[in-house]
Amino acid sequence: MTRRGAALEVAVLGLLHDAPMHGYELRKQVNALLGWGRILSYGTLYPALKALGRAGYVVADETVDPEGRGRRPRIVYQLTAEGKEHFAQALEDSGPSAWDDETFGVRFAFFSRTDAASRVRILEGRRSRLEERLENVRAAGQRKRDRADSYTLELQRHGLESVEREVRWLTELIDRERSGGYPDTDDGTTETSTTTEK
Repeated sequence: MTRRGAALEVAVLGLLHDAPMHGYELRKQVNALLGWGRILSYGTLYPALKALGRAGYVVADETVDPEGRGRRPRIVYQLTAEGKEHFAQALEDSGPSAWDDETFGVRFAFFSRTDAASRVRILEGRRSRLEERLENVRAAGQRKRDRADSYTLELQRHGLESVEREVRWLTELIDRERSGGYPDTDDGTTETSTTTEK
């Protein structure tokens, strides 16, 4: 399976873990999860759903319009017990595939369902990968600096600043995780601690 396919699988399983959905709603939620830079087509979503169905992770049920307006039945997808188990196993994987550009954001979206040790391993792996990338880009930039035009240099500077910003953010998250992380509530959301003044 490709990295993009693995990210889509985790996204679909995670969203269906929360609630059954029909294809339109699922596509909308996956697009929100993947971020503004990537749009998922139905031509990508439905084959992924069929593959998950063949694997026994998802079932599709037709629902009829309760008001009888003659609309086509909608297909609602829901996770099976095997799908829930597969999703839990996917979240336990904290190796290099969880650090890459294709899957990190999706994995991060489901961090509240991941144990603290796995979160730290993923965050540290992502930071390490980005730091290595920074070193390579800086070294290559120094060699090519004399031959590059102003726009190329500006694009390189923008890319470096973006990666440096993400490295700082990851360092803050790692420090927060090591000091106790976000306190999770029963419904998977996070709480912020408040103090009352006397």
